[in-house]
Amino acid sequence: MRIDDAISFFQLSCGRWHSQRSSHHLLHRRAEAGGSLIVVEALESHDPRLVAIAQLHQQDPAGLVGGCRVRWSGSMAWDKAGETHEGESVFGLIPTDERGRAGLLLRDRGYAETAPVAGEFWMDERDGLLLTTSYETMNSLERFSFAGPDVRLRTSTVEGLSNTASFCVETRLRETDDADTGTAEDTLQPAPVADEGLSLLGW
Repeated sequence: MRIDDAISFFQLSCGRWHSQRSSHHLLHRRAEAGGSLIVVEALESHDPRLVAIAQLHQQDPAGLVGGCRVRWSGSMAWDKAGETHEGESVFGLIPTDERGRAGLLLRDRGYAETAPVAGEFWMDERDGLLLTTSYETMNSLERFSFAGPDVRLRTSTVEGLSNTASFCVETRLRETDDADTGTAEDTLQPAPVADEGLSLLGW
């Protein structure tokens, strides 16, 4: 798959995804499996939510090329009874090069912390999308890549007070998948944690 720029990468990511994760907690020297349902929706550059984020980060909204809204609901193997991980975030992209393959990624909430945060993105020679974000107490690096139109891979590391490394395999869900499971399109149901997730992902 040839992906010309970062906004095209985000547009290809729109839809519903089932994510299977393996997280390695370096402090505990243990690995934890998890699963989640992710919904990605495209936002136009003039969307009021993106304009507000640009202004929040003191950036010119005219530089926005678009963004997305991401919602998720999931669970991890170490969760207590009834505990789930749910939330949503809005992303805005402001390229800093002519090709649109590098620039600023503005978020209304971060990956490692929930406060609004601005990070940097760039695309490598294999059309993978890398995101770096610096927080007050930690730094994160994420890389997204497509193994095919309906399979996306994600790796992430967090260094600081919390040191973790994660690997995710995300599979696109089609309308037939919703019909088979009886899941409404706008309803997020936590994805189950697979007991065999660690061996399936090879971690």
